[in-house]
Amino acid sequence: MTVAQAVVEFLGRQYTVDSVGGPGGGAYRGRLIPGMFGIFGHGNVAGVGQALKQWQVADPALMPYYQGRNEQAQAHQAVGYARHTRRRQTFAISTSIGPGSSNLLTGAALATANRLPALLLPSDTFATRAADPVLQQLEQPHGYDITVNDAFRPLSKYFDRVNRPEQLFSALLHGLRVLTDPAETGAVTIALPQDVQAEVFDVPEEFLAEREWRIRRPEPEAEDIAEAARRIRAAKRPVVIAGGGVLYAFATEQLRAFAEATGIPVGWTQAGVGSLAWDHPQALGAVGSTGTTAANALVRDADLVIGIGTRYEDFTTASRTAFQAPGVQFVNINVAPIDAYKHGTSLPIVADARKALAALTTALGGYRVGGELERVVADEKARWDDTVDAAFAEDHQPLVSQNAIIGAVNRAMDPRDVVICAAGSLPGDLHKMWRIRDPFGYHVEYAYSCMGYEIPGGLGVKRAALDAAARPSAEGGEENRDVVVMVGDGSYLMMHTELVTAVAEGIKLITVLIQNHGYASIGALSEQLGSQRFGTKYRTLDHEHHTFDDGEKLPIDLATNAESLGVTVYRIEPGPNAIADLEAAIGKAKAAPEGSGPIVIHIESDPLVDAPSSESWWDVPVSGASELDSTKAAFATYIDHKSRQRPLIG
Repeated sequence: MTVAQAVVEFLGRQYTVDSVGGPGGGAYRGRLIPGMFGIFGHGNVAGVGQALKQWQVADPALMPYYQGRNEQAQAHQAVGYARHTRRRQTFAISTSIGPGSSNLLTGAALATANRLPALLLPSDTFATRAADPVLQQLEQPHGYDITVNDAFRPLSKYFDRVNRPEQLFSALLHGLRVLTDPAETGAVTIALPQDVQAEVFDVPEEFLAEREWRIRRPEPEAEDIAEAARRIRAAKRPVVIAGGGVLYAFATEQLRAFAEATGIPVGWTQAGVGSLAWDHPQALGAVGSTGTTAANALVRDADLVIGIGTRYEDFTTASRTAFQAPGVQFVNINVAPIDAYKHGTSLPIVADARKALAALTTALGGYRVGGELERVVADEKARWDDTVDAAFAEDHQPLVSQNAIIGAVNRAMDPRDVVICAAGSLPGDLHKMWRIRDPFGYHVEYAYSCMGYEIPGGLGVKRAALDAAARPSAEGGEENRDVVVMVGDGSYLMMHTELVTAVAEGIKLITVLIQNHGYASIGALSEQLGSQRFGTKYRTLDHEHHTFDDGEKLPIDLATNAESLGVTVYRIEPGPNAIADLEAAIGKAKAAPEGSGPIVIHIESDPLVDAPSSESWWDVPVSGASELDSTKAAFATYIDHKSRQRPLIG
C-alpha cells in the first residue's frame, strides 16, 4: 500500500482507553481519531486524498472525511472536539504544501498552549527533489533542507518528517504517544512529503491492527500527601485554585467532596470553570485579573494556595500581584511537572488531580477551616452575587450593555448547554460573571486567546456533543447539548467561514454575534494605558489626519453577511425590548430541530460600558516617556501596581 493509505488505515484503528469517564463513571474506550479534515492541493490530493477516497468506497466508517474552509479553522475544530471529550479524542488534519501548511501554524500554537491534542499532517515538498523547486517551495540558501513545515517545530509537542516510507512506523507511534499523554499533549505534527505519500511499501499487518492508548493517571506519592495535609492543617487561610486539570481528570466530584469536608474555598481559572457549580457554598468563582472580587479577596490574604491542575498564567496570578500574604506557600498538584514546580513551590505533587484529591481528603479526615474564614467566604460571595445581579439587570439605552447580554444568554441556556468564546472583552466578562451549572458547560479558549477561534471551536464542541448523543447509553451516550457561541464583530470578521461548514452538514450551532463596531477589549485597555483607544474603532479613514478614530461607522451589515452564507439569522432591534427579544431568540434557536443548520443572533451593544471591576490587575507595560498627558497618568498608575508585584517563591 502507499504511505498515505497506511496513515489512514492506521489512524482508523487507534483507540483511547481510560479508567474513568466511561458509562456510569466506569472505564472508557473510544476512537482516538474519529475523523479527518482536509483541504486538498497538489501536495496531498494524490496521497491522503486518494487514500481517504479509497476508504470511503471500501468502508466509510474507518476514517470519515470532513470538509473545512480554512486549515487554521480545522485545527480549531479539532481542539474544540478534544477539549469537550476531555483530551481523549481529536481529529487529524491533512493540508497541501506551502500556504495550506502554514495556515495551520496558529492552530498548532493554540493546541500546544492549551495542552490540547491535535494531529497535524501537513504535506511537504519532494523528499527526492526530483522536481526542484516545486510550486510553493520555500528555498533558503543557508539550509536547503528547510521547508515551511520547520516552522511547526517550536509550536508542536512532537514533530517529525517522514522522508522514507519506513520512517512512518516510528513517526506515528511516537506521535500518538505524545497525543495521549496528559502531561505532554498538544499539537503533534508529522510532515508528509508529497512524493512519499504516494510511494508504495510493505506494511506489517500488526502495524494496522487495533491498538489501545491508555491515559496515564499517576498516583501521588504518600509522602507528598502527608506533607500537604500537614501544611493545610497548619494554615489559617487556605484556598484552592482549580484549573483545567480538574476537568480533564474527571475530578469535579472529588473536588466538591474535598471542599465540603474541609470548608476550604475554591476559585478557578478560565480552563477550570465548571470545577464547582457557581452557587456552591465554597465556590469563589473566577480568580485573578478577570476574577471575582470574592476570589481575589480570599487569595490576597491566603497563607496557603493549593493549585490543582493549573498552569498559573498571568491572568490567574494577576501578574503576580494576587497573593499578598507574607510567607504565602504553594502546594501544586499537577500531572505535568512544568506546572507542579511553578513559582518555586516547595511542595510540587506530580499526580492525577482525581487521585490526589481523594488521597488528600482522606488524609485530612476531621479537619475543617475556622468559622471566621467561612464567614468571610459567605460575605464576599454575597457581595459579588449582588454585583453581578446589578450588571445583568442593566437597562442601558439606546444600545444595551454587554453585561446585560451575558445575563440574558446565561438565563436562556439550559444547565447542560455549552457557551463558547475565545478573545476580546467577552472572555474576561464571562469568566467573572458566567453562572456555571455543569462541568461541560463552559468553553473559553484563553491560553492563546485566539481571535477567530469561536465559531470553528464551537463547531468542534458541537460535533463532540452530537457524537456523544448518538452513542447508546451503555456506551456513554448522553442527552444532546446546545452549543452557543458568543463572539464580537472583531473576532467574527477574523474567521466566520466555518458557518459554511455547518450549513453543509446541517449542524445546529447557535451564535450570538455582538456588534460594537470595533475592538472593545483592546479599546478599553488602550484607554487605561493612556493610548486613547487608538486604532480600535471600525471607522472610515480621515485622510487629512490619517486616523480611523473619528470617522463614520463602517456601513457593514454582519447579519446580512451571515444570511448570504446560508445561515438562519435573527436580528435583535435596538431599544427597550432588546434583552427580552434576545432571550426569546435563544429560546427559538434552541427549539429548532437538530439538522436544521446554524443560527446567528445579531445584537448591537455599547462598547463603553465596562463589566464590574475584579479589583485586580494585569501587567501590560506603559510607555515610560510620553508627550500625552493620558499616558503620563497611566504610567504613574502602572508604577503603583508594579510595586505590589511579587516573585511568589513559596
